Amino acid sequence: MEHSPTWPSLSRTFFARDTHSVARGLLGKILVRHWRGKVFAVRINDVESYVGEEDTACHASRGKTKRNEVMFGEAGHAYVYLIYGMYHCLNIVTEREGFPAAVLIRGAAATTFPPPQVRGRLGGGASRSDLTLPSPILGEGKLNGPGKLCRALNITRVQNGEDLVTSENLFIVDEGFRVRQEDIITTPRINVDYAGKDALLPWRYLIRV
Repeated sequence: MEHSPTWPSLSRTFFARDTHSVARGLLGKILVRHWRGKVFAVRINDVESYVGEEDTACHASRGKTKRNEVMFGEAGHAYVYLIYGMYHCLNIVTEREGFPAAVLIRGAAATTFPPPQVRGRLGGGASRSDLTLPSPILGEGKLNGPGKLCRALNITRVQNGEDLVTSENLFIVDEGFRVRQEDIITTPRINVDYAGKDALLPWRYLIRV
């Protein structure tokens, strides 16, 4: 497979679609974090959709607040919040501006891929030797949980509102890997028992192992 010299980050158009389409489309994509001269890259394998104020599992179900205002903004921005006072969660805003929706990145796996494509994306901000994976934190190579993912990639509230379309520090690239629809599993979302009937919606998407 031939790749362009630089893999661009996913476009605004990609994120400004139906949330479930975005969620499915993110499976298999590479999440890149540039931090302190190091570049960490993981392949997304587990996501959840949160769609609008009528979705009682969604943070926007009770309207716009200071905490969730990013969800009401432009697609492609990071919505990062803290749970249990200690774990950060990375979401990416979707759909049209003013409609609060996002995809939660629940899990990912370590991956290796030709580094020049990402190095070029960073405009020379990292040397080849700096392109590494967070293997000491990854353990067996799995980031199975949004808190573990954010801790491994040092994603905190500082990244809340960051534009993944233009940022050189946090973005997602498509290097050609494709997930077959039959390899996508759908289940109810995790830890949303408070959402009543909406807790049963099959809005979690993950790659079959």
